[in-house]
Amino acid sequence: MAVKVLVVDDSAMIRQLLSELLGGDPRIVVVGAAHDPYHAREMIKSLKPDVITLDVEMPRMDGLTFLDHLMRLHPMPVVMVSSLTQAGADAALRALELGAVDIVAKPQVGIVQGLREATERLREAVITAAGARLPSRVKAPVRRPQPLSLSTDFFFVLGASTGGTEALHDVIAALPPDAPGAVIVQHIPPMFSRTFAERLDRCCAVRVGEAFDGARIATGQVWVAPGGVQLRIRRDGARYVCRLGEDTRVNGFAPSVDVMFDSAAEAAGGNLAAALLTGMGDDGARGLTRLRQAGAFTCVQDEASSVVWGMPGAAVRLGGAEAVLPLTDVADRLMDAARRHVGRLNASSRAAAGR
Repeated sequence: MAVKVLVVDDSAMIRQLLSELLGGDPRIVVVGAAHDPYHAREMIKSLKPDVITLDVEMPRMDGLTFLDHLMRLHPMPVVMVSSLTQAGADAALRALELGAVDIVAKPQVGIVQGLREATERLREAVITAAGARLPSRVKAPVRRPQPLSLSTDFFFVLGASTGGTEALHDVIAALPPDAPGAVIVQHIPPMFSRTFAERLDRCCAVRVGEAFDGARIATGQVWVAPGGVQLRIRRDGARYVCRLGEDTRVNGFAPSVDVMFDSAAEAAGGNLAAALLTGMGDDGARGLTRLRQAGAFTCVQDEASSVVWGMPGAAVRLGGAEAVLPLTDVADRLMDAARRHVGRLNASSRAAAGR
């Protein structure tokens, strides 16, 4: 059965364009187009869509206010179609906090051509949203790991896609300030990645920033891969660093989780712990499997707590997951892996001293 979509945008041109692009997919039927949230509210009641696409800036009531009301009173899958500007990035990430399933970027210049180029992304976002598990507005308690209290070259790598901004928030916010360094790949448009890193930095005990070429992986520092380019981890003497490369898409994404995971396996082997969180598709599944084969601790988010169990499920089927965990346990298990690493280092030091 085709997914029923309601398009909500104050621009008649954009409503017509989105209806045309979505309606061209046999899996989708556009049941209506609303020019503002009040119009949308009445159309939701009468047309009962499976998914709505929602703009942020609209007259009479802005998209975020409408989304907040909608998710409290009539929760349903929402895909934000947001302007690719700093204000648009802030609003889109706020929308994900309120319960939207995904973001599709709407360019500020050349909007018609830009949306046409994003047709496949838009269609897949709608199809995925229709089958997604809606994020809970009530956060479950997260296990708070004990501080590590010892610097180490051990580090974390994490990957996520649909539903990942909120899942990553929960994991990173649970880490103590002396946690091992970490690198994140979240499928997200350029500019949105910097805003995402800044939002994490404001609410976490660790430091969070958008990665740059040569950024050093260090205790208490989390790097978010920039949108639009590939990030790899390289060994540089006694330390690990981030290297930014080409914008070629892998598995349909730049950055790609597989690219980052593969480079981490090559650079560090088992000297790390990895987590693959909620997301559509299978990006990261093969990389996580290679990390496990290299000796790293690997885990995935379980289906019950994932918005979309695509990437984690693919990793489980390939045998790449040492543990399948509810989101609330991921940070704790990553820190456990770090403690085991420190314990092995201490045991080796004692053995060497006793010889």
